[in-house]
Amino acid sequence: MDLSDKITAVHRMQAYIAAHLDSEITLEALGAAAGYSKYYAARVFGALTGRAPFAYIRALRLTRAAQALRDGGGGPVSTSPVIDTALDSGFGSHDGFTRAFAREFGLNPQEYARNTPAVRYFVPYPVAYAHIFDEEAEPMHEEKVSKIVTVTAVERPARKLILQRARSAKDGGYWAFCEEMGCDSEGLLNSIPEKFYTWALLTLPPGLVKPGTSNTAAGVEVPADYAKPIPEGCGVIDLPPCAMLYFRGMPYANEDDFCLAIGIVEEAAQAYDPAPFGWRYAPELAPRFNFGASAETGARAAVPVKAT
Repeated sequence: MDLSDKITAVHRMQAYIAAHLDSEITLEALGAAAGYSKYYAARVFGALTGRAPFAYIRALRLTRAAQALRDGGGGPVSTSPVIDTALDSGFGSHDGFTRAFAREFGLNPQEYARNTPAVRYFVPYPVAYAHIFDEEAEPMHEEKVSKIVTVTAVERPARKLILQRARSAKDGGYWAFCEEMGCDSEGLLNSIPEKFYTWALLTLPPGLVKPGTSNTAAGVEVPADYAKPIPEGCGVIDLPPCAMLYFRGMPYANEDDFCLAIGIVEEAAQAYDPAPFGWRYAPELAPRFNFGASAETGARAAVPVKAT
């Protein structure tokens, strides 16, 4: 079984888990989805994802439970949001859920629901993403993703930026950042309920680069009066009011084309001349944001500008 076969098998198991997260999932079912014996499928899954299948499933369910508690728990008519969330997430008892939640996030669910600190949500990256740049991979064809990119100017208020800085990754390189810093910053930063928008990879202007770090970071914007503790390993900076040009690509069909979608938006942002519309690029005011891409929303990026 070569690497491409293993990637395909794990991809099928990840898709099966995502589709059946609300139901009982067995090793037999995962093996059937992969097309191999349950024991071999489990071994390959652990080798390529870094988690055994049931640890992966548990992390997904606990992350979904944490998001439910962050966003309101069991709803307005619930008398026990934590219990409702535990049962909705596939845990048979309140005690079992509490213990699992504390092991995953370092605090009990009641405390999390009360204070909603930043925690490390589990982000289930498709295993194929890690191999998308394999030299032997089949080349992608640009016609798979529309080259239409919309541009919108948005005035942003004074705000704070919570960020995790890289030391050597440069120029907003996603894979270099993940290789150096790990890929769990997305789950950590996206767990902050006060964030204005989703996690983004940042290219920092020289004035925001600290000694011993590079111009690349991951971060989220939060209100200027944000007063909760800053997650361990992260810093915070104040950003002044400024306008941002938001570049947005079109939705696309195949999630595996996310790199192509990001490249189209990045190319459009680099080629775009804002001067005819009364703007100039102003990298001194804020970082450049790369919000990544998904098939449903397309790729997204934002660049600071100033009126001319």
